[in-house]
Amino acid sequence: MDAAYADSGAARIASAIGEPARARMLYCLMDGHARTATELAAVAEVSPSTASVHLTRLKVEGLVKVLVQGKHRYYSLHGPEVARVLESLSVLAGSPRQKFVPNTPHRLRAARTCYDHIAGTLGVQLHDRLESAGWLSNSYDFTPAGVKAFEALGVDVAETRARHRRFAFACLDWSERRSHLGGALGAALLSLALRKKWVTQELDSRALSITSLGRREMRTSLGVELSLECGEHYDTTAR
Repeated sequence: MDAAYADSGAARIASAIGEPARARMLYCLMDGHARTATELAAVAEVSPSTASVHLTRLKVEGLVKVLVQGKHRYYSLHGPEVARVLESLSVLAGSPRQKFVPNTPHRLRAARTCYDHIAGTLGVQLHDRLESAGWLSNSYDFTPAGVKAFEALGVDVAETRARHRRFAFACLDWSERRSHLGGALGAALLSLALRKKWVTQELDSRALSITSLGRREMRTSLGVELSLECGEHYDTTAR
């Protein structure tokens, strides 16, 4: 009975994501910003009444959550697990038999948010650097060297560990077809980058812009050498 229930639940969720208008709504929410039903209706190119029906379905299946604030209802992804599923589906939607040629817009491919962590080329190179530096173990936990490095950057490691979510994991990146860093540590890294002004983000875009300060500080603090051109290969070799 449990297996049959799990199969049925998976089918319902897949069906909910599989409708094109609902899929557009979900991917719009991948930037971590909450939106109203009216805004999501415009994104999905459906009427407000139809959008309301779609959002109810997504809420029932646990894919979105709603925050009521005054007269407004704001919708957002239910959590990082949903974002991870959507990223993986983007990979599956590709054509693995052909040579991989990214067709993602340049700015989004270079650096963007995936829910609340850094994705794109920058995210993948940061992930690779943490591994090559020996700061993350194979099980995605900090090594002693990783704890020391991140505490030196100003990350409260104990507080990050205490969050009610996975500490860290490999999140498959849909534009790079490789992993970037997800989980509480990924969120802490994005928060650090924004706080230190290594990157900036526009209000209504997933794209992140790497600042001159960010290029310099990530090279000095993390050993990540960033190119000046968005979307170019980032050399993660420590200098």
